[in-house]
Amino acid sequence: MPLPASPAVPPSVLHATINDWFRDEARDLPWRGECSAWGILVSEIMLQQTPVVRVRPIWEQWLERWPTPADFAAAPAADVLRAWGKLGYPRRALRLHAAAAQIVAEHHGAVPDNYEQLLSLPGVGSYTAAAVAAFAYGRRTTVVDTNIRRVHARLVIGQALPAPALTAAEMSLAADLLPEATEESVLWNASVMELGALICTARSPKCGQCPVFEQCAWIAAGQPEPSYIPKGQPWAGTDRQVRGAVMAVLRAAGAPVHADLMWDAEAASRHDEVATELGKLHALNTHAPQLERALAGLVADGLAQVSEAGYQLPR
Repeated sequence: MPLPASPAVPPSVLHATINDWFRDEARDLPWRGECSAWGILVSEIMLQQTPVVRVRPIWEQWLERWPTPADFAAAPAADVLRAWGKLGYPRRALRLHAAAAQIVAEHHGAVPDNYEQLLSLPGVGSYTAAAVAAFAYGRRTTVVDTNIRRVHARLVIGQALPAPALTAAEMSLAADLLPEATEESVLWNASVMELGALICTARSPKCGQCPVFEQCAWIAAGQPEPSYIPKGQPWAGTDRQVRGAVMAVLRAAGAPVHADLMWDAEAASRHDEVATELGKLHALNTHAPQLERALAGLVADGLAQVSEAGYQLPR
């Protein structure tokens, strides 16, 4: 598709300016630079819907404990879920565990180096496959995440926010903007993503610090308001919150937790880690159907097992 950017601002100018900014201002993150493809894959899975500040310490512990896919594939699922901690969306951990097993079984323990094979791994979607191909193996792939979409929408289209869901037009635009030179394309993907994360943020963009302020179509249009108001994901009182509290109990327990304890506030009077997490669960004042729904959902998703002895992490 033809680029909607002003012909006075050729993509090569945007490439040079944003890439130069990235070289000077990029965060020093452990999965950049000298990092294994496995480390990059782990970071991309962890960073889905979770901020860098929460991911970094868990990622560092993870790579020290399981430096290769084979190490991780051999780990018990319960250890995996405990190590995942409170990163949220723990099904990601199980999918990564399954991906590691597939890497060992089908790729001799090495993370695949091309988009199609990466896409075949459990839990790996189009963005993650493109990102690992680019950042781990230096492939020329079109990487499009939320930050990149937002930068493209403002800088090139002149809109405050991208469409609520990824469109074919956005993918086409991203492909058109991608530099032809492979090495520059990898740098561009990282640079635009970092610009969106640090400067061109969703709620409070730091336009005065933006290296392409003068080329920005959104600024030129007078910074029009978005056509919709993004809806944040609720947390308090939701099934997700209850599931998270139950998972914290199971992570703390070394043995099955009897179902009665999930409802018994008196259990919090004990002085151990399990009791602490039970106290947090009871403090939510969860009604019985919601707690039952949370427990059943965790079992259905493979995040918990249930027996006569109670609930526990999968073995």
